[in-house]
Amino acid sequence: MRLLLDTHVLVWVAEESARLSAEAKALIEDPENTLVFSVVSLWEIAVKRGGKDASFRTDPHVLRRHLIDHGYEELTITGAHALGVDLLPAIHKDPFDRMLAAQATVEGIPLVTVDRMLARYPCPLRLV
Repeated sequence: MRLLLDTHVLVWVAEESARLSAEAKALIEDPENTLVFSVVSLWEIAVKRGGKDASFRTDPHVLRRHLIDHGYEELTITGAHALGVDLLPAIHKDPFDRMLAAQATVEGIPLVTVDRMLARYPCPLRLV
């Protein structure tokens, strides 16, 4: 199964953080799953890191290289994804999370997230 990992999950995987749940680790380590990251997550890290957001200390250049080297698929942003945001209810204010929800919906890929607010979207999703 293809799984789209949200930004926090990606960062925690790269940092080998103890904050990553056992369920998330099991999904990520399952060789049957194809792991996908969105360029939206790299963009979010670059923007928030530039603003000195303490939750995003990871270098997005290093993270991207790490993910690609470990076989993750990179998901770009398409026009269909951008238009998908317009179809989402106004639940979450974070534009990065809204785009991830739109990508999950358009692509039909479950979004693996720890964000309970994001989990309120009607998109394919795994709350871990």
